[in-house]
Amino acid sequence: MGNSALKAHLETAQKTGVFQLTGKGLTEFPEDLQKLTSNLRTIDLSNNKIELLPPLIGKFSLLKSLALNSNKLTALPEELCKLKKLETLHLNGNHLRQLPAAFGQLSALKTLSLSGNQLRTVPTQLCGLRHLDVVDLSKNQIQNVPDSVGELQAIELNLNQNQISQISVQISHCPRLKVLRLEENCLELSMLPQSILSDSQISLLAVEGNLFEIKKLRELEGYDKYMERFTATKKKFA
Repeated sequence: MGNSALKAHLETAQKTGVFQLTGKGLTEFPEDLQKLTSNLRTIDLSNNKIELLPPLIGKFSLLKSLALNSNKLTALPEELCKLKKLETLHLNGNHLRQLPAAFGQLSALKTLSLSGNQLRTVPTQLCGLRHLDVVDLSKNQIQNVPDSVGELQAIELNLNQNQISQISVQISHCPRLKVLRLEENCLELSMLPQSILSDSQISLLAVEGNLFEIKKLRELEGYDKYMERFTATKKKFA
């Protein structure tokens, strides 16, 4: 892509606060963006070939939304965690194995999409994020859900298409969790904590495509309590 095209995008971004440059084969984060660190509220560089997010990302102090879906990122810089206004972070379809240690400092974060990466566990850093509503960790390599998940504040947690065979009973203590998606994993029915049914806030539990028949789930103690929550929620949105 020529310099004049990039220049036009930069000029538009200066006026609108939005920089969108998707599917252009970019191999690196456009350095010229640093001229707009105090302007930009949205950056979308999805469907490129970016391998590294430079430390200067931490200077975009007004940034509310960052999308880098379908790139080649293998790691994220600690500087990303300085974005105190960031509400939406989309990083689907990269090669991420872990999150920066300070990720819990993204205090405004509401929506996090990390589908199609190489995560092996539910990152404990997510538990410090008080405003988190939706977390998508589908299509990773997660094998178990650890005790720390009990502190997660999310309303919806998507763990579809992982390799999960164990879930901590603490998941039923998540204070706001209403939607739990566990489709196409490696769960035996005996490994699904019954407290999810009998003693949690969860009103939509999606578990199709595991190592048990759904009708067996319906025979478990607590299923009727779960169905009460499910029905009440359904009525609310009807």
